[in-house]
Amino acid sequence: MTKWLATASLLLAIQPAQGETLREAIAAAYETNPELAAARARQEALAEAPQQARAEGRLVAEANGDLGYDRFGSGTGGVGTVGANLPIWTGGRVSASVRAAQRQVAAGAEGVRDTEAAILQSVVAAYADLLYQQQAVEVARVGIERLERQVAEARARLDLGQATRTDVAQLEAQRASVVGNLADAEGGLAAVAASYRAIVGRPPVGALSPEIPTPAALPATIETAREAAGFDNPMLLRQRRATEAAAAQIDRERAERAPSLGLSGAYGYGAQRVHGDLRGYEAAARGGLTLRIPLLTGGLVASRVRQAEATFRAEQFTTEAAQREAERQVDAAWGTLSAARRRLEADIEGLAAADLALKGVRAEYGFDLRSTLDILVADQSFRSAQLSVARSRSDVLNAEAALLRATGRMTEAAFTQ
Repeated sequence: MTKWLATASLLLAIQPAQGETLREAIAAAYETNPELAAARARQEALAEAPQQARAEGRLVAEANGDLGYDRFGSGTGGVGTVGANLPIWTGGRVSASVRAAQRQVAAGAEGVRDTEAAILQSVVAAYADLLYQQQAVEVARVGIERLERQVAEARARLDLGQATRTDVAQLEAQRASVVGNLADAEGGLAAVAASYRAIVGRPPVGALSPEIPTPAALPATIETAREAAGFDNPMLLRQRRATEAAAAQIDRERAERAPSLGLSGAYGYGAQRVHGDLRGYEAAARGGLTLRIPLLTGGLVASRVRQAEATFRAEQFTTEAAQREAERQVDAAWGTLSAARRRLEADIEGLAAADLALKGVRAEYGFDLRSTLDILVADQSFRSAQLSVARSRSDVLNAEAALLRATGRMTEAAFTQ
């Protein structure tokens, strides 16, 4: 990535030191993206599941009241009661439910990580596309200025009898073609800027900075990348947590076969109004142990256990598929990045050669050693080389983001260190 910086002047970058950086774009999206905010809110809701599971093993109490009227002479009466129940032994139901809920929360957290990585990858892609389109506009604009000078020079040579009208017409046709390229580039820039605004949350601030260092978190070898994916790929970790939750659910269903023991108590008092007189009942209190022993469930518990076991097996197979998918993503991203880097190096060399060729042809044209057609070919080759470098640079940036996401290292700090 440092080699192309030496030829940055050939790309005609627009105020790179003053433009918006990728770090700033990522920070803005990380703070304001609604999809990421929604994923975080859903995770907050899911995080309440363990607390709800623990509540099944805690003391609960309630108060009840009843007020009525008997038209056959009993009059108006009411009863109030307060009751409480404390589970002492649940046969493992609560502990299994808590484990399952915790694993589900952990799976949800990995899902949020993947959502974050996907959004940040989209930011990088939008930044790369916008940077390319800005370069395409600038290449066309400078190309028009260069051709206008060349047209003026050809007209002067025509007046001196050193050129023909054909030479002038060829240059004017080339200039008109580049004007059309500029219009296309500006249209593409507007469309990409709209996508950038939707992802980042605000329009780009001026020209984007092309100076983007290679992320330090990128693995050095494909073996390191595969190992990192096995430990940190969020979708793989999410599936592993989901498998653990399914295993805990089996224990939860099996616990329905076990006895349960609880401590319960209640206190009640009632009163009745008869012919204007208030008559109170005697207060009553009750307390004791409640033992529940499942005997017959009509096959319901056994069916739910079999269902949970089948779900667990399915999650295991899905985990294996997620492992393969993570490896595929790493291999594909590594191959794409390697190819993009080699192509960038080749395009940089081609740009340097095209720049030297254009300068040489223009110098030789002044001594009538080159024709107008030679200048047109050299100028077009130079602009094509500029665009090739700009596109390859964007491809490298996208490939780096894809590899970071596949290895679980696509975070807000990935392109800011």
